[in-house]
Amino acid sequence: MTVVTRFAPSPTGFLHIGGARTALFNWLYARRHGGRFLLRIEDTDRARSTEAAKQAILDGLDWLGLEWDGEPVYQSARAERHTAVARNLLDAGNAYRCYCSPEELVAMREAARKRGSGRLYDGTWRDRDPADAPKDVSPVVRLKAPLDGVTVVDDAVQGRVTVRNDQLDDMVLLRADGTPTYMLSVVVDDHDMDITHIVRGDDHLTNAFRQSLIYRAMGWAVPAFAHIPLIHGPDGAKLSKRHGALGVDAYRDMGFPAEAVCNYLARLGWSHGDDEIFSMAQATGWFDLEDIGKSPARFDLAKLTSLSAHYIRAMADDRLAGTVEPLIAGRLAGPLTDTQRARLIAGLPGLKERAKSLVDLADSALFYCRPRPLEADAKAAKLLDDSGKAKLALARNALAEVEEWTADSTEAAVRATADAAGEKLGRIAQPLRAALTGRTVSPGIFEVLGVLGKPESLGRIDDILDRTAA
Repeated sequence: MTVVTRFAPSPTGFLHIGGARTALFNWLYARRHGGRFLLRIEDTDRARSTEAAKQAILDGLDWLGLEWDGEPVYQSARAERHTAVARNLLDAGNAYRCYCSPEELVAMREAARKRGSGRLYDGTWRDRDPADAPKDVSPVVRLKAPLDGVTVVDDAVQGRVTVRNDQLDDMVLLRADGTPTYMLSVVVDDHDMDITHIVRGDDHLTNAFRQSLIYRAMGWAVPAFAHIPLIHGPDGAKLSKRHGALGVDAYRDMGFPAEAVCNYLARLGWSHGDDEIFSMAQATGWFDLEDIGKSPARFDLAKLTSLSAHYIRAMADDRLAGTVEPLIAGRLAGPLTDTQRARLIAGLPGLKERAKSLVDLADSALFYCRPRPLEADAKAAKLLDDSGKAKLALARNALAEVEEWTADSTEAAVRATADAAGEKLGRIAQPLRAALTGRTVSPGIFEVLGVLGKPESLGRIDDILDRTAA
């Protein structure tokens, strides 16, 4: 058997972090077994589905590297097929038309609740002669569900779960306007797409019982189910925006590498021993549904941030530069020159050790790429008063004499000048940093000198000193 999984989001909003984890688990399981991972966009809610949301889903999966097999299936394009299955069930006597009015249905529900029954529809039209149907009433089509016995779901995560059939309604398959319901559409699509394993949130567990009834009524094989506990916040409450329940695009914009997000999501509810940091290739080789826990996972932004920092430190400098360059170019309102790009790559080793996100890294690397003259921030400007500029002039004279320009040679020259002037090295390094970076915080100033090179370093110093002369 070829394993076939699917991710089936509704395009009514962004790709939620919980949805991304569901997609990841489906992708991992399919890839682990050499199977297929399919994408279905459940866009039958025309009022709430948007093109922007559809694109956000596609972009989010693409960014995470969760490539799907074949073309996406759009559920709205399959309504005729869904309706045809309902007609087949009618013809086989496994479904019937119900002519109850909304008022009658409300009364039935209230009576059922008073009895403590989970079956809210009492089957009024289940075996009634259609000749009794009221005129000018458009019926719904209901599944003729079993009245006794049990329905069993052997869930790969939840274990064996059983419900009495007398707790399951004769669910609606076609609405009065002839449109198919979600429950019918999902079953038909999963069958037609040859889905073998349905991996989704445990908020769909009750749907599994009802959907199983449709499969059996049609004589179709029921897929294997795996219902994953939902993600909670660090406080154990349902995940919300205050916990970080944002769209995948938000985490991308916050500067978290896609590898870090995938690694973190994989560990939300699934484990492989004590392994915390791993590649998706490793996860693919390890992943199994039986290793998913039954308890809700807790989302922790601090742990995601820590993983982000790890992946940034581990990334090769040329690849990291390509990732962070668009962020810097956006701040500069233009593409980087070859010289700026070379400085960026050379400066990354001293910057990435402190970065928690790509946004952090872009901000800290920006001074390497800024064109002259640099504008110092308020704190740096205070260091460039008359006293600071005098010390800067001392450093400039020493640096001008350096022939073989390296971090070590520039440090030796500035240190010798400081000693000769009776100054502490730090007292000269502070205004030098302000002039070269426009900030008071940067990598080691001699490392900065080495990356900038002699012409750029002296030019930035002269920009400050020339302003004084003017």
